[in-house]
Amino acid sequence: MRIVYVLTSLGMGGAEKQALAVAERMEKRGHTVALLVLRPRLAEEWPTTLDTIHMEMRKTPASLFTGLSRARRFLRAFRPDLLHGHSFHANLFARCLGLPFLRRRVISTIHNVFEGGWPRVLAYRLTDPLSQLTVAVSEAVAQRFIHIRAVPAKKCLVITNGIDIAEFAPDPVRRMRIRAELDPASERRDFIWLAAGRVVPAKDYPNLLRAFRQVREALPDVELWIGGAASHSVIEIVVEHGYQEKVRWLGMRREMPTLLDAADAFVSASAWEGMPLAVGEAMAMAKPVVATDVGGVCELVGEAGIAVPPRDSAALAKAMIATVQRSAEERAESGRRARDRIKQQFSIETRADAWEALYRKLLA
Repeated sequence: MRIVYVLTSLGMGGAEKQALAVAERMEKRGHTVALLVLRPRLAEEWPTTLDTIHMEMRKTPASLFTGLSRARRFLRAFRPDLLHGHSFHANLFARCLGLPFLRRRVISTIHNVFEGGWPRVLAYRLTDPLSQLTVAVSEAVAQRFIHIRAVPAKKCLVITNGIDIAEFAPDPVRRMRIRAELDPASERRDFIWLAAGRVVPAKDYPNLLRAFRQVREALPDVELWIGGAASHSVIEIVVEHGYQEKVRWLGMRREMPTLLDAADAFVSASAWEGMPLAVGEAMAMAKPVVATDVGGVCELVGEAGIAVPPRDSAALAKAMIATVQRSAEERAESGRRARDRIKQQFSIETRADAWEALYRKLLA
């Protein structure tokens, strides 16, 4: 098969990472793969060896017209069997791009329960005839987009995100090394919570920081490490409550297995999600997980972690405190259950199998 994956950018987000993971596995299975990226190159991107064409598009009508023309010239030369879009802008672009190529199958993938307000819902609804199928990354995403009539139920199915269980595997030696590097005061034995993700409204870091203040009041020997760039607004919350020495901003990091090894548990305080990769990666690393019950989190976590209501810092703090107060053996058992769940139900290889089978079915 000849497959073109259409992405808005290669920025350090979960949707982009998952799309690349699937695309790279399709190439390894002998398919011819290319990436069509709408935005110009970013300072921080996921690395890839796949053939990549940047459209260098910006938010102007002229840029859109130029991008469409350039992309269509590429398609005429590449002659794909499938166009596979990921997230709102790339989905719409793939649908419009496929219009002159009626024999080309177009698939849209929605990665979040919220991709924008009613204008975007209307855009999805109006362009749906240009897409053969819409795939959601969780049942929660599928049900919401069917409910708001952005996608007809008969053209929507679910293929959940997948985790590379070989890459995300606990390593005791690596844990000791990174703890020593990031926490030179090795005589301290603080319990370390890790959170990860871009500082955007969806991740709701203010909720996490308010919860952590309550955790610190109950348990002084606890730290919060955040794999993401700090913003002025969230730093103000930390400074206001005077616990900045217990919150460490690690910046944008690609070596998530290393950071997860160093941590004792993982926390996610999101206000909305699709199916968060970071939570699945923490589970694969055998970490106890506390996460807000948004999107497909409960589908992912099951009984292997703790889910609490979103935007409820007291409930989040209570779950975090309870996790710290459990015995080391209990936390280890929780981590083992989490990793087993990912291996059995959410490995990236089984997700790649599902995508490949879907591609063949559509082309048949």
